[in-house]
Amino acid sequence: MDILKMHCFTLLALLCCGLTINAGPMQLSSSYSGEYGGGGGKRFSHSGNQLDGPITAFRVRVNRWYIVGLQFRYGKHWSDYVGGSSGDLEEIFLHPGESIIQASGKYKWYLRKLVFVTDKGRYFPFGKDTGTSFNAAPLYPGTVLRYISGSSGSVIDAIGFHWDTYPTHCSSCGK
Repeated sequence: MDILKMHCFTLLALLCCGLTINAGPMQLSSSYSGEYGGGGGKRFSHSGNQLDGPITAFRVRVNRWYIVGLQFRYGKHWSDYVGGSSGDLEEIFLHPGESIIQASGKYKWYLRKLVFVTDKGRYFPFGKDTGTSFNAAPLYPGTVLRYISGSSGSVIDAIGFHWDTYPTHCSSCGK
C-alpha cells in the first residue's frame, strides 16, 4: 500500500510540474498609483473608456488654485468631462503612438497641480505648485497610462492612475 501511495504522489508531483512548466512565467503588466487628494466629490472611473483605445489627447481645466476638471480622449472618443466649469481649459493632443509614462503633482484637500510626462520626452504642467507632492509611475516596464479614476465636484477632489501595456488591438492608433 505504501508503494501505491508513493507512486500516486510521484505521478501527482510530475503532473503539477508539467503544468507549471507548460504555463510559463506569468507576465504582470497592470498597476495602480493613487489615490491622491481629498475624500470629497463624486466617484468617477474611465475604466470602460480604455476599450476605445489608448489615450490620444486630454483636456485640463485650471483656475488660480486648483485643477478644476479633466477629460481624456481614448482612441477617437472623448470620455465624459469630470469636474467644474471655472477657469481656463487647455487641450493637448499626443503624437501618434505617444503615451503618458509618468504623472506627478500636488494636492491638499483638492488636486492643486498635475504634470504629465510622455515617452517622447514631452512635459505638460498644470496648476499651482503648493501642497503635498506625489509621483505616479507604472510598476512594470513597457507600461503606460491606460485610464484615470478619482472623485470630483466643482474641482478634482482626488485622482488615481491605472497603468498597463499599450493596446495592440487599436489598428488606427499609430503605434
